[in-house]
Amino acid sequence: MPAYVIVEADVPDAEAAGRYHQAAEPSVLAHGGRYLVKGETPEAVEGDWPSSRPIVIEFPDMERIRRWHASPEYTRAREIRRTAVRLRMVFAEGADAAE
Repeated sequence: MPAYVIVEADVPDAEAAGRYHQAAEPSVLAHGGRYLVKGETPEAVEGDWPSSRPIVIEFPDMERIRRWHASPEYTRAREIRRTAVRLRMVFAEGADAAE
């Protein structure tokens, strides 16, 4: 069943964030992930939305997410991210199509 990485990202340093993205994206793709949402400026239509960028990445299953997150490639990207991006990240299983 598909599983998702859902992120809210605040980017205080755009140049360093670009380096993080260049390191993170290949690691996502190598582990079977694909970006579904990479929004610069979300449109809040109900309630408040923090001034953060939404990111949603789909993986084939939760185990692939965990392997990606623990991988040496993404670990290197996280080191770059420490000064470039503040984020909140959750892993979530997708809904069964029959539900």
